[in-house]
Amino acid sequence: MLLIFAAIFLSSPFRGRWFCGNLCPRGSLVDFGVSKISKKRKIPDAFRSLWVRLPIFFLMMGFMGYRVASTIGGLNTFEKIGMIFVMMCLVTTSIAVLLGTFLSPRAWCSFCPMGTAQRLIGGNKYQLKLEKDKCVNCKKCEKVCPMQLKICQTGANPDCIKCGRCVSICPRDALHF
Repeated sequence: MLLIFAAIFLSSPFRGRWFCGNLCPRGSLVDFGVSKISKKRKIPDAFRSLWVRLPIFFLMMGFMGYRVASTIGGLNTFEKIGMIFVMMCLVTTSIAVLLGTFLSPRAWCSFCPMGTAQRLIGGNKYQLKLEKDKCVNCKKCEKVCPMQLKICQTGANPDCIKCGRCVSICPRDALHF
């Protein structure tokens, strides 16, 4: 878990949410596993709202901080701290699988605390660029976007996970990072 946190916070200032689309183990689970059974519904816009995301972020980080602080100094401190990380991982993965099954595979990613942190740290870095003069508005990019972003309207979006699916499918090479 500490290696994942380190990778997230080292890559975010330079690449934004790149970790989410390329290295996140939970993202891989929902992309390659849960997507096969997902209902593939629209991700609610409320999930993307910072009014929803920030309280979830502070609640989870506060809970984790409180649990870690309450275990320091006792016997088996490292094991207890490790168990906190394991429980947080199990809970969030369970939520991701449930939301991915009944909504859309990347529904959890819309308000994931680590994704929110990456957005705040480097949301304007390594942005998707749309060359509007080349775009024919076929919307193939939007159909393959796991985050269900409106790429044809804006191109750049701080919630883009930089997976590159839109760039690969564009028939006119109108998208690039």
